Amino acid sequence: MKTSRILLLSALALVGAGAARAIDAVKGPSAVDVVYFEREKFTDVKDGFNGTDRGRDDTLETLKEYLTKRATRGLLPGQKLSITISDVDLAGDFEPWRGSQWSEVRIVKEIYPPRIKLAFRLTDAEGTVLKQGERDLRDMAFMMKMTMGFRDDPLRHEKALLDDWLSEEFRPAKKA
Repeated sequence: MKTSRILLLSALALVGAGAARAIDAVKGPSAVDVVYFEREKFTDVKDGFNGTDRGRDDTLETLKEYLTKRATRGLLPGQKLSITISDVDLAGDFEPWRGSQWSEVRIVKEIYPPRIKLAFRLTDAEGTVLKQGERDLRDMAFMMKMTMGFRDDPLRHEKALLDDWLSEEFRPAKKA
C-alpha cells in the first residue's frame, strides 16, 4: 500500500513537472532579451582578486535573470526590450594590499560605485522602434540608499541601479 502511494505521488510529480514545462513553452520567448557583449573584458565582475570565469558567469547570470524579470513588468503587451550590456563594474573592489587573507573580500566604499554600461531598444508588436539608446549607469550615492529588499544580497547595489534605470527610462506616460 505504502509503495503504491509513493509510486502514485512520483508519477504525479513527473506529470506536474512536464505540464509546467509545457506551460512555459506556450508562453513563447521572453519580451526581454539581455545579452552580454565581450563579458570577458568587463571591468569588474570577479568573485575574488584572482576571480574565476565561473564566478563571473554566475554573477552575470544572476543579473540577467533579475533584469529580465524586472523589465518584463514594465512592458505593455506586444512590446519587446532588447538590452546589450557592454560593461559591468560591481560596487566595491578588492584591496589585496591589506594582506593575503583580504584578497577574496570585496570592500564596498563610496569610492567604488556600481556601474553598468548598456544599449537598449524597445519595440512594439509590429517591430517599430519606440525608444532606444545607450546608457552609462552609475550611482555615486549608492551607499546612502536604503536597499531593504536586497539587504543580504551581494548584488544589491547593482540591482538597485538597474531598478532605478528601469523606473526612470520606462516610466508610464502621464494621462492628460
